[in-house]
Amino acid sequence: MSNILMVSSEVSPFAKTGGLGDVLGALPQALAKLGNDVRVVMPKYGCIPNEYKQQMEYKFFIYVPLSWRRKYCGVFELKKDGVTYYFIDNEYYFGDGYIYKWNDLERFAFFDKAALEILQHLDFKPDLIHCHDWQTGMIPVLLDAYYARNQFYQNIHTMFTIHNLRYQGIYTIDSVCDFFSINKGYFTNDKLEFHGCANLLKAGIVYSQYVTTVSPSYAEEIKTPLGGEKLDGLLRARSNSLFGILNGIDYEVNNPAKDNLIFEKYNARNVLSVKKKNKVALQKQLGLPVDAEKAVIGIVSRLVDQKGFDIIANAMGELLRMDIQLIVVGTGEAKYENMFKHNAWCNPGKISANIVFSNELAHKVYAGCDFFLMPSMFEPCGLGQLIAMAYGTIPIVRETGGLRDTVQSYNEFTGEGNGFSFAPYSAHDMIHTIYRALSFFSNKPVWNKLVKRAMSQNFSWDESAKKYQDLYKQLIG
Repeated sequence: MSNILMVSSEVSPFAKTGGLGDVLGALPQALAKLGNDVRVVMPKYGCIPNEYKQQMEYKFFIYVPLSWRRKYCGVFELKKDGVTYYFIDNEYYFGDGYIYKWNDLERFAFFDKAALEILQHLDFKPDLIHCHDWQTGMIPVLLDAYYARNQFYQNIHTMFTIHNLRYQGIYTIDSVCDFFSINKGYFTNDKLEFHGCANLLKAGIVYSQYVTTVSPSYAEEIKTPLGGEKLDGLLRARSNSLFGILNGIDYEVNNPAKDNLIFEKYNARNVLSVKKKNKVALQKQLGLPVDAEKAVIGIVSRLVDQKGFDIIANAMGELLRMDIQLIVVGTGEAKYENMFKHNAWCNPGKISANIVFSNELAHKVYAGCDFFLMPSMFEPCGLGQLIAMAYGTIPIVRETGGLRDTVQSYNEFTGEGNGFSFAPYSAHDMIHTIYRALSFFSNKPVWNKLVKRAMSQNFSWDESAKKYQDLYKQLIG
C-alpha cells in the first residue's frame, strides 16, 4: 500500500467551514482502512476543541523561511481512527481561532512551506502529496522550485483536488513572489499568471500530476465556459489527467438508526411510521401547526446565490400558495436571511426561518421533513441530498454537478428514481418540479417505495476511497 500525505486548510472534526472539512474528515480514514499509511497536515487553529488539543503530543519545532523572515513552526501530532494528524503551530497566524481571514495569502504561504519543511523531521516519507483547494495549490510549485534537487523529496508525486472552482486564491504577482520567494518566471500565461494576477488554484492545476474534483459531472462542467470560472481552457488541456470522484458521507454520523440528535430513531423497516413522529416533534419545536399529513420541505444550506436562493426568492409567492410547510436552517447573505425572516413573520404557520448554523437542528430537519430542496446554480458534489436520502427525505434538486450524479428523477412509467430534478435554472421549472413531487406525496404506495428506495442508496466513502487508491497506484506505479 501507499504512504499518503494530505494537506488541507480544514479537517473535520478539528476545524471546518464546509464540505472541504467533511471530505478531509472521512476520506483519510477510508483510505487507511484499505491499508494505506495516511497522514494529514493542517493548521493548529485556536478554534480546535480542547478535547482534541489535550490529545495532541508536541513533537518538535523548526523555523520556516517566509519572505525575508524565519518564522517559528511547532508540530503537534494526534492519532485518530487509523490516521496520523500533524498540526502546524504558529500563534500569530492560527492562534486566534479564525480559519480564514484578511491575511490568508501570508498565512497559507507559511502553511504550505511548513507542510513541506516538516517532512524531513518525521519518520515518514510520502509516496504522494494530495493537496486540497487553493490554500495548498502552491505546494506542487514549491516542490518544483525548491525541492527538485533535494534527495529526500525525489519521487514524491502530487495530486490536487478542486472542491469548488469558484474560490481560486487570486493575489497580486508581487505579493505571491514575495511570500513564496519564487521568481517571475513562474508567472507566465501557461503557469500562474491569471488576467494580470497570480492564481493559486491554477498553480495546483498546472503543477500537479493528477487533478481531481468531487463528482464526475462537475469534472465535465468545469471544462466549459459556463462552469469553468475562466479556467475552462486549462482544464480542457488537462482532460487526460482530470478525474471526477464522487464524495461520500459518513453513515456512522448520518444514520437515523443511531442518531442521538433526532427525536426518535428509525430504520428502513419502520421509517414510514416513526418518521412522522419526527415530523410532528419538529413542528412542535418550531411552532408550526402540527399536521403529520402535511408535506414539509426542508432546506439546510448556506444562504447564497450559488445554492439557488435567487430562484427561491423569485418563487416565494408561489411557495406560499402551496399546501406545504417550509423549514429553513442556515446563514449567509443578508438579503436571503431577511427574506426568510420577513416571510416567516408574515406567514408563521407556513415558514420557519432558523437563521443559525445548528448541526442538531439540521439533523432534526433531515429526519422530520418529507422533501429536501436543493436548487443549486452549480454544485461540485453536494452532501445535503446524500444525507437527506439516508434519512428517507426525498431530494428536489437541479441537475448540476454531484446533484445530477446522485439524484435520479422519479419515472412514473418505470418506477425508477430516488428523487425529483429539473434542468433549466429557473423558478418556473423549480416550482413545476415541486408540484410534481407533491402529486406523488399524496400517492402513498408510490411515496412509500420512494422513501425506502432513498434509504437504500449507498454513498459511503468506501467506494470513493477505492477510486482514489486506484489513481494513487497509477501515479506511484
